[in-house]
This record gives sequence, structure tokens and C-alpha cells, in this order.
Amino acid sequence: MTQNTAPRPLRADAQRNIDSLLDAAKSVFATSGVDAPAKEIADLAGVGVGTLYRHFPKRADLVKAVFQHEVDATADAAPLLAEQHDPVMALEKWLHRYTEFLVTKRGLASALHSGDPAFDALPSYFLGRLGPALGSLLDAAVEAGEIRAVASPKDLLYAVSKLSLPMGDEEPEHGRRMLDLLVDGLQHGADKTGC
Repeated sequence: MTQNTAPRPLRADAQRNIDSLLDAAKSVFATSGVDAPAKEIADLAGVGVGTLYRHFPKRADLVKAVFQHEVDATADAAPLLAEQHDPVMALEKWLHRYTEFLVTKRGLASALHSGDPAFDALPSYFLGRLGPALGSLLDAAVEAGEIRAVASPKDLLYAVSKLSLPMGDEEPEHGRRMLDLLVDGLQHGADKTGC
């Protein structure tokens, strides 16, 4: 007899608890860092500390889950934006959404760069999810003649990351202005007649 090894689907209340914990952890990590007390995260999520530890037994599990959750939300925004906007506007809105993710990533930076092997797969997860999402938006904007084909998705992911670095009191306004300049630059000299 073979045993079914597929994971059981989560109950709706368990999924709500996980979603609440991920949102709370994202917020707490951004303000208090990844070493914030578990109780602070659980209280913000409206659950007990035991619920936090049941779903995320180690701090690394929670950090990794927050990172992956934010990567997934950012990647999943691409097709929705493509349906709702013209190609260059969808690209611009997605890049702004990506900068919001970068703020979360900065809150996780100390853990992500700690050398903990639990985080070793995250860079490829990041590129594997965000690269294709951005690539689809770039391809659509190039095909529509709205931007020039001068950068790969990986180039843009890293360029926006660098442009979004905090600049003293101007954060996050500085990053938004730099991103707008980047999008303007991509449009400069584009074949507006389309391909």
C-alpha cells in the first residue's frame, strides 16, 4: 500500500492566520528589524505566540516566508497590471510595486545576508519569479514601441534596486523620482509606431 505524501490543504482559518502573520512580520521587520520579539508580531497579527511558532518554528522560517510572500505578490501583480493598463504604464506601475518590495527586503537584509543556509535559495527564487514577470511587461512595451529594448529584466531589477537606495530624509520620494527618470529614459528614442 502506498502512502499519500501530498500535503493536506490548509483550513481557511489556518491560512488566514498565516497571511496575518506574514503581513504583521513584514510590518514589524520594517520598523523593528528581524530580531523583533515574536510577541510583537503575534500581537499585531491578532494571534497567540503559539500560533506563530506552530507555523514558523524558527525565525529563519518566518523571514524566508515573508521574503517569498512579497516576491510572489510582486510577481503576481504583473499580469494584473498588464490587463488594466497600456504596456508602458503597466511597466511603470509594476516597477513602483517592485520598489515597495525593496523596502521590505531592506527590513530583512540583516537576516538574508547572515550566511544562514536557510536563505541560500532565495536569490534564485527572487530572479526566477521576478525576472519573468518583468520580462513579460518589458516585451509588451517594446512590442508596442513604447520603450527601447536596451535592458534585460535582470538589468532593470538591479538598476531599480540601486536607484531606490535611501537618500537621507528624501526616502521614499527620491526613489520614486529616480524610477520615473529611468522609465523616461527607456521611452526616449522608442519606435512609437509599434512593431
